[in-house]
Amino acid sequence: MKASLIIPCFNEGKGISALLARCQEVIGERNIEIVIVDNGSSDDTQQILTPLLKKYSFVTVVSVFVNQGYGHGILSGLKGASGDILAWTHADLQTDPGDIIKALDFFEKSNRPKFLFVKGKRYGRPLTDVIFTMGMSVFETVLMKTKMWDINAQPTVFHRSFYESWTNPPKDFSLDLFVYFMAKKQHLSIQRFPVLFADRVYGSSHWNVSFSAKFNFIKRTLQYSFLLNKRFKNDA
Repeated sequence: MKASLIIPCFNEGKGISALLARCQEVIGERNIEIVIVDNGSSDDTQQILTPLLKKYSFVTVVSVFVNQGYGHGILSGLKGASGDILAWTHADLQTDPGDIIKALDFFEKSNRPKFLFVKGKRYGRPLTDVIFTMGMSVFETVLMKTKMWDINAQPTVFHRSFYESWTNPPKDFSLDLFVYFMAKKQHLSIQRFPVLFADRVYGSSHWNVSFSAKFNFIKRTLQYSFLLNKRFKNDA
């Protein structure tokens, strides 16, 4: 089965070369497509990326000219992907693209890959971030009445048939919540595996930069959580 790994990039010009070099190490001779989404970058991401495409034949580029959110970038990449197994991860190398190989092992060993949902589970993070994740996980678990833990961990990996079942997915960071909850709702076999969350080498975070940024992230997530909960109550 062919796999497609979606990597949304927003102003990642400083790290895009290292990212693609690492992807090449990981892929080897495997049938994996890397879909780089230039998610409305305003830096030199596109200028650096374009000449690199001659070197890395496994890369497909999707361009989003105006940034409409993290989720929109991923959804744009999924739309342009050709794999049977679809996945996404971050561009900043805090999560290793090599984690996709560990995730794909689950699919290769499964006799029901269409019913499999695989997701990383982070370790090595600062204590304050761990506490934040614990709080959000408890809240989502209580609200959704199903265990929801480390929702924003990557990679997120699933079969194309699961992706094709989605309706009205969100275009921001709530996409991780939506997809994880949908996997639970559809009774997919959910497999988690440990992934190291390393320090960022290039650039800076686009959301975890200040108290106000975290507050806005929490606010948007809570708003969407209540909407998602209401949506499925109405569908019941």
